[in-house]
Amino acid sequence: MNKTLRFALAAPLALALAACGETAEDTAGAIEGDAIAAIPAPEGQSWLETASKTDDGGYVIGNPDAPLKLVEFASHTCGACAYFATNGSLALQNDYVETGVVSYEIRPLLRDPLDVTISTLVQCGTPESFHALSDQAWASLEQFSQNLQVNDASYRAAMEAPYEERFLGLAQAAGLIEFFAARGISADQARTCLSDSENVSQIAETSRNAANELNVTGTPTFFLNGRRLQENQWQGLEPILQAAGAR
Repeated sequence: MNKTLRFALAAPLALALAACGETAEDTAGAIEGDAIAAIPAPEGQSWLETASKTDDGGYVIGNPDAPLKLVEFASHTCGACAYFATNGSLALQNDYVETGVVSYEIRPLLRDPLDVTISTLVQCGTPESFHALSDQAWASLEQFSQNLQVNDASYRAAMEAPYEERFLGLAQAAGLIEFFAARGISADQARTCLSDSENVSQIAETSRNAANELNVTGTPTFFLNGRRLQENQWQGLEPILQAAGAR
């Protein structure tokens, strides 16, 4: 775990919903190509229900052999990521991932203790549930922040607790146990995941390594077929996908 993350795990939480770090400049030109015909999913299946975890700690949905592979580095406490989840994720999945032409991978980039806690819980389910749970958590990010403000004493107690108890206490203060229980992650399952300090540390380490490998310092940051994109919201990303052949 790097020094920045170790400090974040020990310091009081300060949610900066509109500031998600700096992002490196665009490193490659646009991808352009002819229109790509839809690729049917296997009979009785949907590409939106096809999901897996990657070696980089990401979760990908869609055709594993899709000609266009979109990767998003995202933080669960990043306001810009929450905005994309609310205003772009559904269109991306329904209009492009479901056709089999685009696959969509989210790689967590952890920023603070609440981010670590939410990321652990969305990964507590199956790969198929990751994107839906993430989108729903982003939609409720403001509520989680308000819960921590109301339960400030519980939050501070959690941050002073032993490492293996810290994230469970934080989840309880933020209302995350009840939130995820209503979405298929039982309270017992959530407690088990949050108390597994070795797994939590591994999630953090994998996040750091994946981001460092591509020099990602801000969220959301998108890559298409390995090329870093300058755009980070749907109104800019959709034309790029269309120019690449997703049309």
